[in-house]
Amino acid sequence: MSESLQDQIQFLIEIDKLKTIERRTRIIHGDRRENDAEHSWHLAMMALVLQSHANKDVDILKVINMLLIHDLVEIDAGDTFAYDTAGYTDKFDREIKAAHRLFGMLPKEQAEEMHNLWLEFEAKETNEAQFASALDRLQPLIHNYQNEGDTWLKYNVTSDQVINRNREMADASDTLWTYVQQLIQNSIEQGILTKS
Repeated sequence: MSESLQDQIQFLIEIDKLKTIERRTRIIHGDRRENDAEHSWHLAMMALVLQSHANKDVDILKVINMLLIHDLVEIDAGDTFAYDTAGYTDKFDREIKAAHRLFGMLPKEQAEEMHNLWLEFEAKETNEAQFASALDRLQPLIHNYQNEGDTWLKYNVTSDQVINRNREMADASDTLWTYVQQLIQNSIEQGILTKS
């Protein structure tokens, strides 16, 4: 076996750990919490299905690639809850260290490609990164709504927090942002999200 193939196989074995990283959000059709691998797969499917709602032209394969790798760093850094302000103070530092280790397992060219793609997602400056980020924010909103506000209620998340965290979705998709605003309003009316 070539050294390159051996490195790639070791990387693939290592990232299987993504299946063990639990998120705060429950799956829609069950009582257990979603893991990062399930989240990434669901986002990739969302990109395929919802790509026509992007405000600008996007390279959908690049979006899917970003969505499949964006949370790999959580193998080392852990999942930082969206509304944990304290957790965000060192989130990037923890994640960049993880990115260097994980992507560094790959052959040099592949390592650089994945690392750069991850950095692009984090910066949210390109059309693809903005759309990928919008989907990353939309998915847990749908889960919370379908799960009768499970995570929102458990952690006392308010409608203002949800709006402020997700407002940037409008840059990527007017259609999806309009949908989210209606979902938030419905959640308030149903008592599964507290108005603040």
